[in-house]
Amino acid sequence: MSQWPSIRARLLLAALLRIGWTLKRQSGSHKTLARGGWPDYVFAFHDGEEIGSRMLARVAKHTGLRREDL
Repeated sequence: MSQWPSIRARLLLAALLRIGWTLKRQSGSHKTLARGGWPDYVFAFHDGEEIGSRMLARVAKHTGLRREDL
């Protein structure tokens, strides 16, 4: 079982922007985020969409997000 909660996509995006990710470009609902020292990350969720704990754990692995950052 994952230690991550489920969260709305707009709250996750806000947390990523707080920890240093910036919007590089957007094509439709796909937002490409950039952060120095990390490969670009494509954020493809709609604002009101609920992101489950397993998916949130995957996002955290690729972005450096920690539970405290939420």
